[in-house]
Amino acid sequence: MLQTLTFLFLTSTSLVQSICHKGCDLALASYYTVPAGNDINSISKFINTSPTNILKYNPNTTFRPFTRINLPFRCDCIAHEFLGHVFNYVLTSVDIYETIAQERYANLTTADWIQRFNYYDPNRVPDGSNVNVTVNCSCGDGSVSREYGLFLTYPLRPGETLHSVSWAANLSSELIRSYNPDANFSQGSGLVYIPWRGITPAKSVEFSYEELSTATFNFRLANKIGEGGFGAVYYAELRGQKAAIKKMDMQASRQFLAELKVLTQTHHLNLVRLIGYCVEDSLFLVYEYIENGNLSQHLHESVPEREPLPWFIRVQIALDSARGIEYIHEHTIPVGHVHCDIKSANILIDKYFQGKVADFGLTRLTKLGSKSHVAGTFGYMPPEYVQYGDVSPKVDVFAFGVVLYELISAKPAIIRANNPDAEAKGLVALFDEVLSQADPKDDLVQLVDPRLGDNYPLDSVYKMAQLAKACTHEDPRLRPSMRNVVVALMTLSSSSMEDWDPGSIYVDQTFSLMMRADNSNM
Repeated sequence: MLQTLTFLFLTSTSLVQSICHKGCDLALASYYTVPAGNDINSISKFINTSPTNILKYNPNTTFRPFTRINLPFRCDCIAHEFLGHVFNYVLTSVDIYETIAQERYANLTTADWIQRFNYYDPNRVPDGSNVNVTVNCSCGDGSVSREYGLFLTYPLRPGETLHSVSWAANLSSELIRSYNPDANFSQGSGLVYIPWRGITPAKSVEFSYEELSTATFNFRLANKIGEGGFGAVYYAELRGQKAAIKKMDMQASRQFLAELKVLTQTHHLNLVRLIGYCVEDSLFLVYEYIENGNLSQHLHESVPEREPLPWFIRVQIALDSARGIEYIHEHTIPVGHVHCDIKSANILIDKYFQGKVADFGLTRLTKLGSKSHVAGTFGYMPPEYVQYGDVSPKVDVFAFGVVLYELISAKPAIIRANNPDAEAKGLVALFDEVLSQADPKDDLVQLVDPRLGDNYPLDSVYKMAQLAKACTHEDPRLRPSMRNVVVALMTLSSSSMEDWDPGSIYVDQTFSLMMRADNSNM
Protein backbone atom coordinates (compact mmCIF):
# COMPACT_ATOMS: atom_id res chain seq x y z
CA MET A 1 0.00 0.00 0.00
CA LEU A 2 1.25 3.47 -0.86
CA GLN A 3 2.49 5.40 2.12
CA THR A 4 1.37 8.87 3.18
CA LEU A 5 3.79 11.57 2.14
CA THR A 6 5.57 12.82 5.18
CA PHE A 7 7.20 16.17 4.58
CA LEU A 8 5.97 19.07 2.56
CA PHE A 9 7.95 22.29 2.18
CA LEU A 10 5.34 24.99 2.73
CA THR A 11 8.11 27.56 2.41
CA SER A 12 11.81 27.05 1.84
CA THR A 13 12.34 26.69 5.59
CA SER A 14 8.99 25.70 7.16
CA LEU A 15 8.15 22.00 7.38
CA VAL A 16 5.17 19.86 8.28
CA GLN A 17 6.02 16.50 9.83
CA SER A 18 4.25 13.13 10.06
CA ILE A 19 5.21 9.52 10.74
CA CYS A 20 6.28 6.90 8.15
CA HIS A 21 6.62 3.12 8.37
CA LYS A 22 8.53 2.19 5.23
CA GLY A 23 9.99 3.76 2.13
CA CYS A 24 9.97 2.82 -1.55
CA ASP A 25 12.65 1.68 -3.98
CA LEU A 26 12.39 4.61 -6.36
CA ALA A 27 11.55 8.31 -6.32
CA LEU A 28 12.60 11.11 -8.63
CA ALA A 29 13.82 14.64 -8.11
CA SER A 30 13.11 17.41 -10.62
CA TYR A 31 16.49 19.13 -10.99
CA TYR A 32 16.63 22.58 -12.60
CA THR A 33 19.93 23.00 -14.41
CA VAL A 34 22.02 26.17 -14.64
CA PRO A 35 25.13 26.79 -16.81
CA ALA A 36 27.88 26.46 -14.19
CA GLY A 37 28.82 22.98 -13.00
CA ASN A 38 25.63 21.26 -14.06
CA ASP A 39 26.73 18.86 -16.76
CA ILE A 40 25.52 15.30 -16.38
CA ASN A 41 28.82 14.08 -14.91
CA SER A 42 28.79 16.72 -12.16
CA ILE A 43 25.14 16.09 -11.36
CA SER A 44 25.71 12.34 -11.16
CA LYS A 45 28.34 12.96 -8.46
CA PHE A 46 25.95 15.14 -6.45
CA ILE A 47 23.32 12.40 -6.32
CA ASN A 48 25.74 9.46 -5.99
CA THR A 49 24.70 7.60 -9.14
CA SER A 50 25.96 7.04 -12.68
CA PRO A 51 25.20 9.16 -15.77
CA THR A 52 23.74 6.01 -17.36
CA ASN A 53 21.21 5.71 -14.55
CA ILE A 54 20.18 9.34 -15.03
CA LEU A 55 19.76 8.85 -18.78
CA LYS A 56 17.28 6.01 -18.15
CA TYR A 57 14.81 8.54 -16.76
CA ASN A 58 15.55 11.23 -19.37
CA PRO A 59 15.41 9.30 -22.67
CA ASN A 60 14.63 12.28 -24.92
CA THR A 61 16.31 15.07 -23.00
CA THR A 62 19.19 17.25 -24.11
CA PHE A 63 21.11 18.33 -21.01
CA ARG A 64 21.30 22.08 -21.35
CA PRO A 65 20.94 25.05 -18.98
CA PHE A 66 17.57 26.21 -17.67
CA THR A 67 15.69 22.95 -18.10
CA ARG A 68 14.42 20.31 -15.69
CA ILE A 69 15.79 16.79 -15.65
CA ASN A 70 14.69 13.78 -13.61
CA LEU A 71 17.11 12.30 -11.05
CA PRO A 72 16.42 8.82 -9.58
CA PHE A 73 17.05 7.89 -5.94
CA ARG A 74 15.71 5.61 -3.23
CA CYS A 75 13.06 7.08 -0.91
CA ASP A 76 13.75 5.87 2.65
CA CYS A 77 11.78 6.09 5.88
CA ILE A 78 14.33 7.87 8.09
CA ALA A 79 14.08 7.08 11.82
CA HIS A 80 10.36 6.33 11.33
CA GLU A 81 9.88 10.08 11.17
CA PHE A 82 9.90 11.17 7.53
CA LEU A 83 10.48 10.03 3.95
CA GLY A 84 13.74 11.24 2.48
CA HIS A 85 17.14 10.34 1.13
CA VAL A 86 20.55 11.38 2.43
CA PHE A 87 23.08 12.21 -0.26
CA ASN A 88 26.77 12.45 0.48
CA TYR A 89 28.41 15.66 -0.74
CA VAL A 90 32.14 16.43 -0.49
CA LEU A 91 32.58 20.07 0.46
CA THR A 92 34.89 22.37 -1.50
CA SER A 93 36.47 25.60 -0.32
CA VAL A 94 33.82 27.77 -2.02
CA ASP A 95 30.83 25.93 -0.55
CA ILE A 96 28.53 27.02 2.21
CA TYR A 97 25.24 25.34 3.16
CA GLU A 98 23.26 27.91 1.20
CA THR A 99 25.14 27.36 -2.07
CA ILE A 100 24.95 23.59 -1.63
CA ALA A 101 21.17 23.78 -1.25
CA GLN A 102 20.47 26.38 -3.92
CA GLU A 103 23.11 25.69 -6.57
CA ARG A 104 24.41 22.14 -6.17
CA TYR A 105 21.01 20.61 -5.33
CA ALA A 106 18.80 23.12 -7.17
CA ASN A 107 16.60 23.94 -4.15
CA LEU A 108 15.67 20.31 -3.52
CA THR A 109 16.65 21.10 0.07
CA THR A 110 17.44 24.16 2.20
CA ALA A 111 20.43 25.46 4.15
CA ASP A 112 18.50 25.02 7.41
CA TRP A 113 17.61 21.45 6.51
CA ILE A 114 21.28 20.63 5.72
CA GLN A 115 22.42 22.18 8.98
CA ARG A 116 19.90 20.10 10.93
CA PHE A 117 21.56 16.87 9.79
CA ASN A 118 25.21 17.93 10.17
CA TYR A 119 27.23 18.73 13.29
CA TYR A 120 29.60 21.20 11.56
CA ASP A 121 29.38 24.90 12.31
CA PRO A 122 27.90 26.20 8.99
CA ASN A 123 30.54 28.95 8.90
CA ARG A 124 33.50 26.66 9.63
CA VAL A 125 33.06 23.47 7.61
CA PRO A 126 36.48 21.95 6.78
CA ASP A 127 37.35 21.68 3.11
CA GLY A 128 36.90 18.07 1.87
CA SER A 129 34.41 17.17 4.61
CA ASN A 130 31.50 14.87 3.87
CA VAL A 131 28.19 16.69 4.27
CA ASN A 132 24.83 14.95 4.61
CA VAL A 133 22.34 16.48 2.17
CA THR A 134 18.81 15.35 2.98
CA VAL A 135 16.14 15.58 0.28
CA ASN A 136 12.48 14.85 1.02
CA CYS A 137 10.44 12.51 -1.15
CA SER A 138 7.07 10.79 -1.44
CA CYS A 139 5.92 7.22 -1.98
CA GLY A 140 2.37 8.33 -2.74
CA ASP A 141 -0.89 8.34 -0.83
CA GLY A 142 -3.27 5.40 -1.17
CA SER A 143 -6.17 7.44 0.18
CA VAL A 144 -5.84 9.78 -2.83
CA SER A 145 -5.17 7.24 -5.57
CA ARG A 146 -3.65 3.79 -5.94
CA GLU A 147 -2.74 4.43 -9.58
CA TYR A 148 0.53 6.19 -8.81
CA GLY A 149 3.58 4.72 -7.12
CA LEU A 150 6.40 6.84 -8.51
CA PHE A 151 6.57 10.46 -7.35
CA LEU A 152 8.62 13.48 -8.30
CA THR A 153 10.01 15.88 -5.70
CA TYR A 154 9.42 19.19 -7.48
CA PRO A 155 10.95 22.49 -6.26
CA LEU A 156 8.72 25.36 -7.32
CA ARG A 157 10.38 28.26 -9.13
CA PRO A 158 9.35 31.94 -9.36
CA GLY A 159 6.52 32.40 -11.84
CA GLU A 160 5.22 28.85 -11.66
CA THR A 161 1.59 28.18 -10.78
CA LEU A 162 -0.57 25.14 -10.17
CA HIS A 163 -1.78 25.48 -13.76
CA SER A 164 1.72 25.61 -15.28
CA VAL A 165 2.91 22.65 -13.21
CA SER A 166 -0.15 20.57 -14.15
CA TRP A 167 0.40 21.45 -17.83
CA ALA A 168 4.03 20.36 -17.69
CA ALA A 169 3.10 17.13 -15.88
CA ASN A 170 0.18 16.41 -18.24
CA LEU A 171 -2.02 15.81 -15.18
CA SER A 172 -5.10 17.58 -13.89
CA SER A 173 -4.73 20.44 -11.43
CA GLU A 174 -7.17 18.67 -9.16
CA LEU A 175 -5.03 15.54 -8.95
CA ILE A 176 -1.85 17.48 -8.16
CA ARG A 177 -3.68 19.60 -5.60
CA SER A 178 -5.05 16.45 -3.91
CA TYR A 179 -1.49 15.27 -3.20
CA ASN A 180 -0.44 18.75 -2.03
CA PRO A 181 -3.48 20.17 -0.22
CA ASP A 182 -1.58 22.82 1.78
CA ALA A 183 0.96 23.93 -0.84
CA ASN A 184 1.14 27.52 -2.06
CA PHE A 185 1.92 27.02 -5.76
CA SER A 186 2.34 30.74 -6.41
CA GLN A 187 5.05 31.60 -3.90
CA GLY A 188 7.91 30.55 -6.17
CA SER A 189 9.65 28.27 -3.66
CA GLY A 190 9.09 25.10 -1.62
CA LEU A 191 8.51 21.49 -2.64
CA VAL A 192 5.48 19.75 -4.06
CA TYR A 193 5.08 16.08 -4.98
CA ILE A 194 3.82 15.04 -8.39
CA PRO A 195 2.76 11.62 -9.73
CA TRP A 196 5.26 10.93 -12.48
CA ARG A 197 4.22 10.27 -16.10
CA GLY A 198 7.40 11.19 -17.85
CA ILE A 199 7.68 14.95 -17.35
CA THR A 200 10.02 16.40 -19.96
CA PRO A 201 11.45 19.90 -20.35
CA ALA A 202 9.92 20.19 -23.83
CA LYS A 203 6.40 20.52 -22.41
CA SER A 204 5.25 24.07 -23.05
CA VAL A 205 3.82 26.45 -20.49
CA GLU A 206 0.76 28.63 -21.01
CA PHE A 207 1.57 32.29 -20.32
CA SER A 208 -0.85 35.15 -19.84
CA TYR A 209 -0.92 38.11 -22.22
CA GLU A 210 -0.20 40.42 -19.29
CA GLU A 211 3.00 38.50 -18.45
CA LEU A 212 4.27 38.62 -22.05
CA SER A 213 3.37 42.29 -22.41
CA THR A 214 5.21 43.18 -19.20
CA ALA A 215 8.29 41.17 -20.27
CA THR A 216 8.50 43.06 -23.59
CA PHE A 217 7.51 46.51 -22.23
CA ASN A 218 4.23 46.29 -24.12
CA PHE A 219 5.95 44.91 -27.22
CA ARG A 220 7.92 48.10 -27.72
CA LEU A 221 9.92 48.61 -30.90
CA ALA A 222 13.24 48.51 -29.01
CA ASN A 223 12.50 44.89 -28.02
CA LYS A 224 11.76 43.79 -31.58
CA ILE A 225 14.53 41.50 -32.83
CA GLY A 226 13.05 40.01 -35.98
CA GLU A 227 10.23 39.89 -38.49
CA GLY A 228 9.00 36.79 -40.28
CA GLY A 229 6.24 35.84 -42.67
CA PHE A 230 3.87 35.06 -39.81
CA GLY A 231 4.73 37.67 -37.21
CA ALA A 232 7.26 39.77 -35.34
CA VAL A 233 9.72 38.44 -32.74
CA TYR A 234 10.50 40.27 -29.49
CA TYR A 235 13.21 39.89 -26.88
CA ALA A 236 12.01 39.30 -23.31
CA GLU A 237 13.27 38.32 -19.89
CA LEU A 238 10.63 35.93 -18.64
CA ARG A 239 10.60 34.03 -15.35
CA GLY A 240 14.32 34.42 -14.86
CA GLN A 241 15.44 33.46 -18.35
CA LYS A 242 15.96 35.17 -21.69
CA ALA A 243 13.29 34.42 -24.25
CA ALA A 244 12.16 35.26 -27.78
CA ILE A 245 8.42 35.83 -28.22
CA LYS A 246 6.82 35.47 -31.64
CA LYS A 247 3.60 37.47 -31.94
CA MET A 248 1.27 36.15 -34.66
CA ASP A 249 -2.10 37.28 -36.00
CA MET A 250 -5.11 35.11 -35.28
CA GLN A 251 -5.26 34.35 -39.03
CA ALA A 252 -2.00 32.42 -38.67
CA SER A 253 -3.63 29.74 -36.50
CA ARG A 254 -2.53 26.89 -38.79
CA GLN A 255 1.13 27.94 -38.59
CA PHE A 256 0.80 28.50 -34.83
CA LEU A 257 -0.64 25.02 -34.27
CA ALA A 258 1.97 23.42 -36.56
CA GLU A 259 4.84 24.86 -34.52
CA LEU A 260 3.17 24.05 -31.22
CA LYS A 261 2.52 20.45 -32.28
CA VAL A 262 6.04 19.79 -33.59
CA LEU A 263 8.02 21.52 -30.85
CA THR A 264 6.12 19.93 -27.95
CA GLN A 265 7.12 16.54 -29.38
CA THR A 266 10.77 17.23 -30.15
CA HIS A 267 13.80 17.16 -27.84
CA HIS A 268 17.01 17.89 -29.68
CA LEU A 269 20.01 20.14 -29.13
CA ASN A 270 19.86 21.38 -32.74
CA LEU A 271 16.20 22.39 -32.72
CA VAL A 272 15.11 25.64 -31.10
CA ARG A 273 13.33 24.92 -27.81
CA LEU A 274 9.74 26.01 -27.26
CA ILE A 275 9.15 27.33 -23.74
CA GLY A 276 5.45 28.14 -23.95
CA TYR A 277 2.56 29.86 -25.68
CA CYS A 278 -0.34 32.28 -25.21
CA VAL A 279 -3.65 32.60 -27.07
CA GLU A 280 -4.96 35.88 -25.63
CA ASP A 281 -5.47 38.86 -27.96
CA SER A 282 -3.04 37.37 -30.50
CA LEU A 283 -1.18 34.08 -30.89
CA PHE A 284 2.18 33.92 -29.13
CA LEU A 285 4.98 31.35 -29.12
CA VAL A 286 7.75 31.69 -26.53
CA TYR A 287 11.16 30.24 -27.43
CA GLU A 288 14.58 30.05 -25.86
CA TYR A 289 16.58 33.13 -26.78
CA ILE A 290 19.41 32.42 -29.22
CA GLU A 291 22.19 34.94 -28.73
CA ASN A 292 23.91 35.13 -32.11
CA GLY A 293 20.98 35.67 -34.45
CA ASN A 294 20.59 33.63 -37.60
CA LEU A 295 22.96 32.31 -40.22
CA SER A 296 21.68 34.65 -42.93
CA GLN A 297 22.69 37.67 -40.88
CA HIS A 298 26.24 36.34 -40.48
CA LEU A 299 26.59 35.55 -44.18
CA HIS A 300 24.71 38.34 -45.92
CA GLU A 301 24.60 41.40 -43.67
CA SER A 302 27.65 43.64 -43.54
CA VAL A 303 28.31 44.51 -39.91
CA PRO A 304 31.81 46.01 -39.39
CA GLU A 305 32.24 44.70 -35.84
CA ARG A 306 31.15 41.17 -36.74
CA GLU A 307 33.95 38.75 -37.59
CA PRO A 308 33.31 36.47 -40.57
CA LEU A 309 32.58 32.89 -39.58
CA PRO A 310 35.75 30.78 -39.94
CA TRP A 311 35.48 27.82 -42.29
CA PHE A 312 35.52 25.06 -39.69
CA ILE A 313 32.71 26.82 -37.76
CA ARG A 314 30.69 26.94 -40.99
CA VAL A 315 31.16 23.20 -41.37
CA GLN A 316 30.08 22.65 -37.77
CA ILE A 317 26.97 24.81 -38.22
CA ALA A 318 26.13 22.78 -41.31
CA LEU A 319 26.50 19.54 -39.33
CA ASP A 320 24.41 20.87 -36.43
CA SER A 321 21.63 21.95 -38.78
CA ALA A 322 21.68 18.65 -40.66
CA ARG A 323 21.32 16.76 -37.38
CA GLY A 324 18.30 18.86 -36.46
CA ILE A 325 16.62 18.27 -39.83
CA GLU A 326 17.42 14.56 -39.75
CA TYR A 327 15.80 14.37 -36.33
CA ILE A 328 12.46 15.79 -37.49
CA HIS A 329 12.54 13.53 -40.56
CA GLU A 330 13.23 10.26 -38.78
CA HIS A 331 12.86 10.51 -35.02
CA THR A 332 9.63 12.41 -34.33
CA ILE A 333 6.44 10.54 -33.52
CA PRO A 334 4.77 9.90 -35.89
CA VAL A 335 7.67 9.73 -38.34
CA GLY A 336 7.42 11.78 -41.50
CA HIS A 337 7.62 15.49 -40.64
CA VAL A 338 8.97 17.84 -43.32
CA HIS A 339 10.04 21.36 -42.35
CA CYS A 340 9.24 22.90 -45.79
CA ASP A 341 11.06 26.18 -45.09
CA ILE A 342 14.72 25.37 -44.51
CA LYS A 343 16.84 28.44 -45.22
CA SER A 344 19.76 30.30 -43.67
CA ALA A 345 17.38 32.74 -41.94
CA ASN A 346 15.79 29.79 -40.12
CA ILE A 347 19.08 28.45 -38.76
CA LEU A 348 19.86 30.17 -35.47
CA ILE A 349 23.33 30.36 -33.92
CA ASP A 350 23.82 30.26 -30.15
CA LYS A 351 26.65 31.83 -28.17
CA TYR A 352 28.81 28.73 -28.69
CA PHE A 353 28.17 28.88 -32.46
CA GLN A 354 26.00 25.79 -32.51
CA GLY A 355 23.31 25.73 -35.18
CA LYS A 356 19.61 25.30 -34.27
CA VAL A 357 16.80 24.85 -36.78
CA ALA A 358 13.82 27.16 -36.15
CA ASP A 359 10.44 28.29 -37.56
CA PHE A 360 8.25 25.22 -37.96
CA GLY A 361 5.15 27.09 -39.15
CA LEU A 362 5.08 25.30 -42.51
CA THR A 363 5.98 21.87 -41.17
CA ARG A 364 3.84 19.05 -42.54
CA LEU A 365 3.34 15.41 -41.68
CA THR A 366 3.67 13.65 -45.01
CA LYS A 367 2.73 10.34 -46.53
CA LEU A 368 4.21 8.85 -49.68
CA GLY A 369 2.90 10.72 -52.70
CA SER A 370 1.31 13.52 -50.67
CA LYS A 371 0.75 16.94 -52.22
CA SER A 372 0.37 20.35 -50.66
CA HIS A 373 -0.33 23.98 -51.37
CA VAL A 374 3.06 25.46 -52.20
CA ALA A 375 4.44 27.73 -49.48
CA GLY A 376 8.07 28.42 -48.76
CA THR A 377 10.89 30.75 -49.79
CA PHE A 378 11.83 31.35 -53.41
CA GLY A 379 15.30 30.05 -54.17
CA TYR A 380 15.10 27.16 -51.70
CA MET A 381 12.15 25.21 -53.17
CA PRO A 382 12.87 22.23 -55.45
CA PRO A 383 11.25 21.83 -58.89
CA GLU A 384 8.83 19.04 -57.92
CA TYR A 385 7.46 21.14 -55.08
CA VAL A 386 7.09 24.35 -57.11
CA GLN A 387 5.50 22.62 -60.12
CA TYR A 388 3.37 19.90 -58.58
CA GLY A 389 3.22 20.53 -54.82
CA ASP A 390 4.95 17.19 -54.14
CA VAL A 391 6.05 17.07 -50.48
CA SER A 392 8.67 14.66 -49.16
CA PRO A 393 11.77 14.89 -46.94
CA LYS A 394 13.71 15.56 -50.15
CA VAL A 395 12.17 19.06 -50.17
CA ASP A 396 14.24 19.84 -47.07
CA VAL A 397 17.31 18.13 -48.53
CA PHE A 398 17.17 20.42 -51.58
CA ALA A 399 16.81 23.53 -49.42
CA PHE A 400 19.68 22.42 -47.21
CA GLY A 401 21.87 22.06 -50.31
CA VAL A 402 21.20 25.74 -51.05
CA VAL A 403 22.24 26.58 -47.47
CA LEU A 404 25.52 24.72 -48.05
CA TYR A 405 26.15 26.88 -51.11
CA GLU A 406 25.45 29.95 -48.98
CA LEU A 407 28.00 28.81 -46.39
CA ILE A 408 30.62 28.55 -49.12
CA SER A 409 29.88 31.78 -50.97
CA ALA A 410 28.01 34.05 -48.54
CA LYS A 411 25.77 34.83 -51.51
CA PRO A 412 21.95 34.83 -51.20
CA ALA A 413 19.84 32.03 -52.65
CA ILE A 414 18.71 34.36 -55.43
CA ILE A 415 21.33 36.73 -56.84
CA ARG A 416 19.83 39.88 -58.27
CA ALA A 417 21.86 41.82 -60.84
CA ASN A 418 22.58 45.53 -60.48
CA ASN A 419 21.01 46.05 -63.88
CA PRO A 420 17.21 46.04 -63.38
CA ASP A 421 16.73 44.56 -66.85
CA ALA A 422 18.99 41.60 -66.12
CA GLU A 423 17.45 38.32 -64.98
CA ALA A 424 17.98 37.15 -61.40
CA LYS A 425 20.04 33.99 -61.02
CA GLY A 426 19.71 31.20 -58.50
CA LEU A 427 22.66 30.06 -56.40
CA VAL A 428 22.06 26.48 -57.52
CA ALA A 429 22.45 27.43 -61.19
CA LEU A 430 25.57 29.49 -60.44
CA PHE A 431 27.33 26.56 -58.74
CA ASP A 432 26.09 24.04 -61.31
CA GLU A 433 27.92 25.97 -64.05
CA VAL A 434 31.18 25.67 -62.14
CA LEU A 435 30.84 22.14 -60.79
CA SER A 436 29.93 20.74 -64.21
CA GLN A 437 33.44 21.57 -65.47
CA ALA A 438 36.06 18.85 -65.79
CA ASP A 439 38.34 20.64 -63.30
CA PRO A 440 36.15 23.05 -61.32
CA LYS A 441 38.46 24.01 -58.45
CA ASP A 442 39.99 27.09 -60.04
CA ASP A 443 36.60 28.64 -60.75
CA LEU A 444 35.23 27.39 -57.43
CA VAL A 445 37.74 29.61 -55.65
CA GLN A 446 36.04 32.61 -57.29
CA LEU A 447 32.77 31.66 -55.56
CA VAL A 448 34.22 31.35 -52.04
CA ASP A 449 33.30 34.10 -49.57
CA PRO A 450 36.09 36.69 -50.09
CA ARG A 451 36.05 37.52 -46.36
CA LEU A 452 37.70 34.15 -45.72
CA GLY A 453 40.79 35.23 -47.63
CA ASP A 454 43.01 32.17 -47.98
CA ASN A 455 42.00 30.74 -44.61
CA TYR A 456 40.15 27.67 -45.78
CA PRO A 457 41.12 24.23 -47.12
CA LEU A 458 40.03 24.14 -50.78
CA ASP A 459 39.53 20.38 -50.69
CA SER A 460 37.02 20.79 -47.85
CA VAL A 461 35.16 23.52 -49.75
CA TYR A 462 35.06 21.32 -52.85
CA LYS A 463 33.63 18.38 -50.89
CA MET A 464 30.91 20.58 -49.38
CA ALA A 465 30.08 21.91 -52.84
CA GLN A 466 29.81 18.35 -54.19
CA LEU A 467 27.49 17.45 -51.30
CA ALA A 468 25.37 20.52 -52.02
CA LYS A 469 25.19 19.53 -55.69
CA ALA A 470 23.92 16.07 -54.70
CA CYS A 471 21.35 17.63 -52.37
CA THR A 472 20.04 19.93 -55.12
CA HIS A 473 19.73 17.26 -57.81
CA GLU A 474 16.70 17.90 -60.01
CA ASP A 475 15.43 14.34 -59.44
CA PRO A 476 14.43 13.99 -55.76
CA ARG A 477 15.08 10.23 -55.90
CA LEU A 478 18.76 10.91 -56.52
CA ARG A 479 19.19 13.26 -53.59
CA PRO A 480 20.71 11.77 -50.41
CA SER A 481 18.71 11.36 -47.22
CA MET A 482 19.46 13.72 -44.36
CA ARG A 483 20.97 10.77 -42.51
CA ASN A 484 23.52 10.38 -45.31
CA VAL A 485 24.11 14.14 -45.32
CA VAL A 486 24.90 14.01 -41.58
CA VAL A 487 27.40 11.20 -42.11
CA ALA A 488 29.11 13.13 -44.93
CA LEU A 489 29.35 16.29 -42.83
CA MET A 490 30.72 14.37 -39.85
CA THR A 491 33.57 13.21 -42.05
CA LEU A 492 34.03 16.69 -43.46
CA SER A 493 34.03 18.23 -39.98
CA SER A 494 36.76 15.85 -38.81
CA SER A 495 38.95 16.55 -41.83
CA SER A 496 38.40 20.32 -41.52
CA MET A 497 39.72 20.24 -37.97
CA GLU A 498 42.71 18.18 -39.08
CA ASP A 499 43.48 20.75 -41.79
CA TRP A 500 43.11 23.64 -39.38
CA ASP A 501 46.45 25.33 -38.64
CA PRO A 502 46.43 26.31 -34.94
CA GLY A 503 48.84 29.13 -35.74
CA SER A 504 46.55 30.67 -38.35
CA ILE A 505 44.12 33.54 -38.08
CA TYR A 506 41.41 30.98 -37.18
CA VAL A 507 42.58 31.09 -33.57
CA ASP A 508 42.19 34.85 -33.33
CA GLN A 509 38.84 34.79 -35.14
CA THR A 510 37.40 32.02 -33.03
CA PHE A 511 38.61 33.51 -29.75
CA SER A 512 37.19 36.89 -30.76
CA LEU A 513 33.83 35.35 -31.65
CA MET A 514 33.55 33.41 -28.39
CA MET A 515 34.61 36.33 -26.22
CA ARG A 516 32.15 38.67 -27.90
CA ALA A 517 29.38 36.13 -27.38
CA ASP A 518 30.22 35.65 -23.71
CA ASN A 519 30.53 39.38 -23.03
CA SER A 520 27.19 40.11 -24.68
CA ASN A 521 25.51 37.78 -22.21
CA MET A 522 27.09 39.04 -19.00
